[in-house]
Amino acid sequence: MLFKLFITGTKSRLRCTSVMSSLNEAKKLAAYRAVDEHVLDGHVVGIGSGSTAVFAVNRLAERFKQENIKIKCIPTSFQSRQLIISHGLPLIDLELQPELDVCIDGADEVDRNLTLIKGGGGCLLQEKIVASCSKKLVIIADYTKDSQKLGEQYKKGIPIEVSPMAYVPIKMRIERNFGGTVVLREAVMKAGPVVTDNGNFILDWRDYNPDYDWKSVNLELLQMPGVVETGLFVDMAEIVYFGMKDGSVKITPHPNNYVDKIC
Repeated sequence: MLFKLFITGTKSRLRCTSVMSSLNEAKKLAAYRAVDEHVLDGHVVGIGSGSTAVFAVNRLAERFKQENIKIKCIPTSFQSRQLIISHGLPLIDLELQPELDVCIDGADEVDRNLTLIKGGGGCLLQEKIVASCSKKLVIIADYTKDSQKLGEQYKKGIPIEVSPMAYVPIKMRIERNFGGTVVLREAVMKAGPVVTDNGNFILDWRDYNPDYDWKSVNLELLQMPGVVETGLFVDMAEIVYFGMKDGSVKITPHPNNYVDKIC
């Protein structure tokens, strides 16, 4: 019996490792393709947060050293700032460079209209600020982030960054106005809630109606006193690169401009 349990556990771990390896390879494919196609010599580049952004920084560092391209990097979080520094890339901020050529970032989910859910890692405010200062926002993701409607695959909810004193009234107002369930995000390695880089709390809005007009919902959320920013990125992404299982990259430009293609 113990031997059977051991074998079963080993197989389960091997499957998990295989899936993680596949996802990481997909993220790398998307990141490398996007960096190669959208970052040019002399560009100011916004660097996103999360696991996929790591691969983008790796590729930027390779090109910086091998091709001697001149770039400046603006981080969207403490994590991305440390990535830039550790790879020896030139670091700058919005105070010195308020306009960017391109921002390369990940997403938790992307729907058919290229509406994004971002903020699973808690960096949505700074990510949206940097993206809004960029001439174009390029999203990199693996195939599990590609959905027809928001909530189809990403079940953790839409993040909403709020002032700590207002989180209960905002939670009640969202549930009353839009339905669903809103929960305060709890920290993993500390007691109490997650505190963002900006000193705020994060609410995660779950079980919402996937057919909402997200532009209207986003505007209404932002009008609630105490809401600092939402993880809804509506009509911001110009193009999305999805790394696929088969080693290809699915390129999805904004539907107002182009059509999907797989290369």
